[in-house]
Amino acid sequence: MTAQGKILFAEDDLTLGTVVKDNLETLGFQVQLCRDGEEAMSLYRKDRADLLLLDVMMPRKDGFSLARDIRKIDKLTPILFLTSKSRTQDVVEGFEVGANDYIRKPFGMEELIVRIKSLLGKKGNRQAMEPMNIGLLSFNYSRQTLSFRKQTWELSHKESELLYQLSENRGQLLERNATLKLLWGDDDFFSARSMDVYISKLRKRLSVDPNVKIINIRAYGFKLIC
Repeated sequence: MTAQGKILFAEDDLTLGTVVKDNLETLGFQVQLCRDGEEAMSLYRKDRADLLLLDVMMPRKDGFSLARDIRKIDKLTPILFLTSKSRTQDVVEGFEVGANDYIRKPFGMEELIVRIKSLLGKKGNRQAMEPMNIGLLSFNYSRQTLSFRKQTWELSHKESELLYQLSENRGQLLERNATLKLLWGDDDFFSARSMDVYISKLRKRLSVDPNVKIINIRAYGFKLIC
C-alpha cells in the first residue's frame, strides 16, 4: 500500500499506542511509536515526520513541553494532541504551544484518521502560499506571521487557521458553528470558549490598522472588515 505519510506518535499507554499504530499502518501510514517526550524529541531530530501525534501527560517530558520545544525550530509540521484533559484553559494552552488540533480521549479511530488526513492535506495545500494583505497588514500563512510596517508577530497555529478563514471570507459571515467544527472538530462549550479567546487575540493584533475589524454577528458568527 502506498505510504500516506510519516507519523511520530508519542503515547505512554502501550496498549493504546499499539492499537492506534496498527490501525494507522493498515491504512498505509508509517508510524514511529515512542513512550515519552524525551524519546519523541530524539526521534524527531533524527528523522522529521509529516505529522506529530502527541499525548499530553507523558513521563520525562509532557506533550505541551515537547510541542513548545519543537515549535522553536519547526513552525509547519502539524501537531495533533491526544489527551483526556478537557478544561478550556487546557485546550487553549495546547493551541498556544503550537497544536493544530486537539482530540479528547476516548476517541474513535475514524475521527482520528479524518483529522490526520485533514492536517496533512492543509500542510500540502498551504505550505507555499503567498502572503495575504489585510488592510495595511501582511499575513504569511506559511510562516505563521502577521506584519505591520517594521513589526512582526508570530502567530500560533490556531490563530493562523482562524485568520486564514476570516481572510478568505472577508466581508462575509464566517459561520460560528461551522468554523468550530472545521478548526476545533466540535462546537461544544469548551471549543466555543477557546474560539472566543483567539478572536480576541486576533482583534488585538489587527487593531494597529483602525480600518481592519472583526465584527461579532451575535449568535451567527464573525465578519472581517477591511
